[in-house]
Amino acid sequence: MENPQSLAPKTTTVIDIPTETPVRDHIVWSLFNTIFLNWCCLGFVAFAYSVKSRDRKMVGDVIGAQTYASTAKCLNVCSLVLGLLLTITFIILFVTGSLMIPQMVRQHGGY
Repeated sequence: MENPQSLAPKTTTVIDIPTETPVRDHIVWSLFNTIFLNWCCLGFVAFAYSVKSRDRKMVGDVIGAQTYASTAKCLNVCSLVLGLLLTITFIILFVTGSLMIPQMVRQHGGY
C-alpha cells in the first residue's frame, strides 16, 4: 500500500516582495513648521512639497516622490533652524530691552 499523499503533485507559491525603501514625505514635520515656525513661508512651501511627494508616491512615481521629499526635508531643516535662531534672538532682545527700561527711567528722573 502506497501513501496517497505522495502521489499528489507538490506546488509552491512564490510571493515577490519589493525591496524598495518607503519614501518618507515629512508631512507632519512640514505641518509643524507651517503652524509654529513659518518664517519667510518656508514651512508652507515645505508642506506643499510634502503633499506633492505624497501624491507622487500614491501614483507610483518613486523617483519623483524622493525628489519632492528631499526638497521638503531641506526646506524643513532651513525653516527649523531659521525659526529657532529668530525666536532666540527675539527672546534675547526682549529680555535685554526690559532690563534697560528701569535704567532709562532712573536716568531721566522718574518720568
